[in-house]
Amino acid sequence: MRKWLFLFPLVAATLAGLAIAMHHPESKAVRVRRVLYWVDPMHPAYRSDKPGTAPDCGMALEPVYAEEAGHSLHPQEDSAPETLQIDPATEQLYGIRLVKVRRDTGQDSIRVFGRVAADQTLIYRVDLGTDGFVKETHDDAVGNHVTKNEHLALVYSPEFLSVAGGYLSANERTPAGAGPSKDNIATSTTLGAASAQARADRLRNLGMSDAQIDEIRANHQIPEDVYVVSPADGFILSRNISPGFRFERNTDLYTIADLSRVWVLAEVFGMDSRAFRPGARARVTLQDTGETFEAHVSNALPEVDPATHVLIARLELNNPGFKLRPGMFVVVELPASQFSGLTIPGDAVVNSGLSKRVYVETSAGHFEAREVEVGWRLKDRVQIVKGLREGESVVAAGTFLVDSESRLQAAANPGDTTHNILPAKTAMDHPMN
Repeated sequence: MRKWLFLFPLVAATLAGLAIAMHHPESKAVRVRRVLYWVDPMHPAYRSDKPGTAPDCGMALEPVYAEEAGHSLHPQEDSAPETLQIDPATEQLYGIRLVKVRRDTGQDSIRVFGRVAADQTLIYRVDLGTDGFVKETHDDAVGNHVTKNEHLALVYSPEFLSVAGGYLSANERTPAGAGPSKDNIATSTTLGAASAQARADRLRNLGMSDAQIDEIRANHQIPEDVYVVSPADGFILSRNISPGFRFERNTDLYTIADLSRVWVLAEVFGMDSRAFRPGARARVTLQDTGETFEAHVSNALPEVDPATHVLIARLELNNPGFKLRPGMFVVVELPASQFSGLTIPGDAVVNSGLSKRVYVETSAGHFEAREVEVGWRLKDRVQIVKGLREGESVVAAGTFLVDSESRLQAAANPGDTTHNILPAKTAMDHPMN
């Protein structure tokens, strides 16, 4: 009997516990919430892969949990796996903008840098074929504009005296009207005329001008000094002479260039070289003033820069007013090709490296990811070869955010193998705008 009295309290406690359990709801199991990323509460576009403070306002970053990530942007349950539904408020918050796929026709152009250079066929080097001494010079500074036969310097050379004496003697034996001047060379059967012609050629080879040779014949006097003259209208590019200077045979005294026509040497890279075909028309622009000049590609074979291995194409053009000077840098623009096709803004295309995709609006607030093939690119637009139709609307602004949300949905539903989306990106891939 005592034994039953001992067990009675134990049985009563067990029954009471069962009664209490029947009157209270079943306790919920503790669930661990998985954080996808942290956001700035003031600027939701900023995301981080770890907690911290916002860099702009200093507020604590708020977590976004996997089960909450699809509250405003979420895949439709009854649509394709990569289709998103975006409510108008979120669309405005993210700055999402749509554009129509349109057909464009235009002409592409190639822009390269070039450098102005003197036309080498219009460069003249002034020297003398004998030794001598410089007595004086006249307005011969580098950069000065000179005219043909303008006196630049006065030199003395004994060799000129002996040849000039022989020329004057032979010329006096030549019949009138048969002078050996370059502008009035007549065929003469007399020995005197032939001798005068030979000595005149000798004077030219030594460096005497035709004007001074004619002066000797007209004045019947042997000049003590020889004039160094400009061989053409142009600008002095270099000067290696000064009063008192003693020069040797064939020393370059001046370099003079006619800049009425110049070259532009353009640096051409890769496939662009195909557009620089001989005769192609181009436009040359001065960067400082914006002035433009018409040019054409020379027939000369492009050279290769030994240091950079780029092609150097030559363009030729007139230089009115001498505005183009050797050494100037210019911009060369050359029409490349004409084209037509469907285009969208380049920002609308998301390039994952393996494929390119855009987000197409299938209905109001509903978007699907669609792979595309792209072609040529012109300024801010890109050609769509495959994947879109004319008139469709695609996301052109906020594309990166829409793509990120699409990837986050795949990360929030790792068991859903129907999603063919890459993992979500971290804050390193999403810098704050």
